Amino acid sequence: MADLTGFNAEEIEVSTSYDAIPPGWYPAVITESEMRETRAGTGQYLALTLELVDCAYAGRRVWTNLNLHNPNPKAVEIAQRDLASICRAIGIMQPRDSEDLHFRKLEVKLAIQRDNHDRNECKGYRAVEGAAPAASKPAAAPKTSTPPWKR
Repeated sequence: MADLTGFNAEEIEVSTSYDAIPPGWYPAVITESEMRETRAGTGQYLALTLELVDCAYAGRRVWTNLNLHNPNPKAVEIAQRDLASICRAIGIMQPRDSEDLHFRKLEVKLAIQRDNHDRNECKGYRAVEGAAPAASKPAAAPKTSTPPWKR
């Protein structure tokens, strides 16, 4: 038997269900990032925590891993594409540290991974609708032998 003296259920908010969030695009920010070793010890992945904001599921978190250093080149390619999508969505083309990605709003596409229990999986990233697109380098002028003032 456990002593529960002093506990009053009326003073505590009840637990909420953490069923998978329905598939779709949701506004989010990256709140945490960390490089971790793979289970096999043959590579590293960037573990990201994203928190949903400005939606019915605000405050809920989802996680994704980007296999940036892995013996499987396809896994690395997918991770690099996802990281490039995140960078473009938040307007940071050359982050120096994963913390450069933190607290910048983007949209994440969630799907449901069905296994022992349904859970969310990040399937895409894009800029928030209505946000200015990420700046890109202007195209270089074609090289010609004629100076611009004589064209």
